[in-house]
Amino acid sequence: MIDLARQGYKEILFEELTTDWQSDAYNTVSGQNSNNSIRLTNEFMAAVEQDQPWNLYFRTEKEKAKVEGRKAKPSQTLRARELWEKISYAAWASADPGTQYHTTINEWHTCPEDGPINASNPCSEYMFLDNTACNLASANLQKFVNLETLNFDVEGFRYLCKLWTIILEISVTMAQFPSKEIAELSYKFRTLGLGYANLGSVLMVLGIPYDSQQAMAITGAISSIMHMTAYATSAEMAKEQGPFAGYAKNQKHMLRVIRNHRRAAYNAPSGDYEGLTITPIGINPAFCPSYMLKAAQEDANLALSLGEKYGFRNAQVTVIAPTGTIGLVMDCDTTGIEPDFALVKFKKLAGGGYFKIINQSVPYGLKKLGYSPSEIEAIVNYCKGHATLNGAPVINTQALKEKGFTNEILEKVEASLPLAFDINFAFNKFNLGENFLTKNLGISKEIFDSPGFSLLEHLGFTKEDINKANDYVCGTMTIENAPFLKEKDYPVFDCANKCGKYGKRFLSYESHIRIMAAAQPFISGAISKTINLPEEAVIEDIKNAYFLSWKMMIKANALYRDGSKLSQPLNSVLELLNGIEIDDQEEIREATISKDPVQIAEKIVTKYISHRRKLPSRRAGYTQKAIVGGHKVYLRTGEYEDGQIGEIFIDMHKEGAAFRSLMNAFAISVSLGLQHGVPLEEYVDAFTFFKFEPNGIVSGNKHIKMSTSVIDYIFRELAITYLGRYDLGQVAPEDLRGDEIGSKRATAESNGQEKETLSSMTAVIEPTPKKKWKPFLILK
Repeated sequence: MIDLARQGYKEILFEELTTDWQSDAYNTVSGQNSNNSIRLTNEFMAAVEQDQPWNLYFRTEKEKAKVEGRKAKPSQTLRARELWEKISYAAWASADPGTQYHTTINEWHTCPEDGPINASNPCSEYMFLDNTACNLASANLQKFVNLETLNFDVEGFRYLCKLWTIILEISVTMAQFPSKEIAELSYKFRTLGLGYANLGSVLMVLGIPYDSQQAMAITGAISSIMHMTAYATSAEMAKEQGPFAGYAKNQKHMLRVIRNHRRAAYNAPSGDYEGLTITPIGINPAFCPSYMLKAAQEDANLALSLGEKYGFRNAQVTVIAPTGTIGLVMDCDTTGIEPDFALVKFKKLAGGGYFKIINQSVPYGLKKLGYSPSEIEAIVNYCKGHATLNGAPVINTQALKEKGFTNEILEKVEASLPLAFDINFAFNKFNLGENFLTKNLGISKEIFDSPGFSLLEHLGFTKEDINKANDYVCGTMTIENAPFLKEKDYPVFDCANKCGKYGKRFLSYESHIRIMAAAQPFISGAISKTINLPEEAVIEDIKNAYFLSWKMMIKANALYRDGSKLSQPLNSVLELLNGIEIDDQEEIREATISKDPVQIAEKIVTKYISHRRKLPSRRAGYTQKAIVGGHKVYLRTGEYEDGQIGEIFIDMHKEGAAFRSLMNAFAISVSLGLQHGVPLEEYVDAFTFFKFEPNGIVSGNKHIKMSTSVIDYIFRELAITYLGRYDLGQVAPEDLRGDEIGSKRATAESNGQEKETLSSMTAVIEPTPKKKWKPFLILK
């Protein structure tokens, strides 16, 4: 809610749900922990652009209307932008749904005579007819880069693509399927799933930024070589075994798609493509190495000529899978088409334990950029650390000996440093031994067992000393500001996220989309890829990313904003501390220790309220007449469109000018507070049981029969009407006694009781502890 307020959203629906098994709360969890996607047509995207209405239909309505020879009836009509807003908000808040661009998918469909492509597998790379399947295989592209010449081995890659196309074709016959229908259709269309991994590392080794025209051209060329070699091989198999069973009926469509693949290899102009509404991103010859471009075009020519002559053995041949698991087995630094996630990683050893390594591509990338061996060593050590105390600033072997460390203990520390994520991890009781801490250093068990204990701080080293030593020993985890490294070379080593605690750079979502767009014209299916956005990304970024994906002819897109899943709850608190006053930060940190998110939210929300929420010129409300202690009181309210109270008027015409003016001023003060975000609950807590005359019996109100004062009556009435606080509907006679001191509310609070109220229409956070009042954020 805080982020939404910062983005300019003034109202959101925040429903109150109970944990009852029969409540609506359980209707909200059916889609959790699943990959949810939404199909978008070109017509819908155009309606969003033009702010047009959009019809929604029941799933069976269009087919039913077609059979009955009538026009389909929409189940609902709404503004396209209204639906687009909901899609974008959901993706921003929870990383779902992903988008699939239905029109683009089906314009590249090789077998439309057998039906449209309606959906995909969960990862969204395999897109074909319902009840079909394919086996996946991925090549580690890094293995085709000659580390001496830093050229890409085109012939070796061609051979692999040909060999694995044959293997996957054999697997169609050998495979086992979950149902008879899937087995029959998969056998009929014989779709394959050849792909690749480690593209991000290849670009880094070649000294090419992921976000560059060169990267797009090379990505297109590699994808085209793989794709068209696979189709050429498929045509050769068709010569011997015959084309797939559905080929004859779909021949003209499939050859049209193959011709469009070939045109993209030649970077043909928009008018040359057949049956496409969005022009694909072709291979730009100005940025592609000539030998790779030549190979891509040769393979495109061969695939088309053989296909025209023999047909194809397989309806589809390529996808780009995420390769998350097999990428680890294949020793990939990066998965699928992804850039690197971080430059420094912890590699699990076969015999147990972990070893810290820098991305294997970094030294080769630096070599390609012209850095000397000594410069490369310095840059790598800056990034991953020296893994030794020798030569470290302040905290080094000599300094620790002076503090009482023995040679034996120092050897233990040195042995643990290559595995340490932080230098403090090497200085714990498990590594040093309790005996050494107590006898040699004189630290009691109570002290070194206490939470948050830092041995280095206890020994007198400052946080600045520890940070400097940590950077030297364990590394900065980023390449930014490394010695010798030129700033113009930073983009080569950019990752999907910021690297280390000092890193500032990361790849924009546009760069992810552009690389996908470069590969998509040469992929039968789609590309399974996560487009990473930082936590501070806003809903407008989500909209722009989805629109850019559509306009660049990508078939599917999945966005992930850091922290948008509840599996990462701790990331947000430190980010939100930015901009909070120093005095308030300590209070927030204390709240994090006590695991009280209400206090955290309460404190931070106060920073975002500055504007008055004005009431509409014509507004609803009600007037309540009552008699309190024999005096007539008229209470009138004004409401926002959503039914929230925004103002009150109090009239007591016969009480004299001074008293009447005071009541008017009080009503204005309360109204201004409500319009600036003060929860009604705060006023109710403050002014119920407030005592002064007139008070006593109340008539004219069906819920309130006794009151301690006019103010007490007013806020009981408002609490009942707007908060459902019927517990305030009656006052016991003893509460009217003049010798009664304090209030039930105050007594309850002094006994440690707290009252929590949530309106079904507003998100309100009550203050704890009760100090001075600060304004709050209220969102519808």
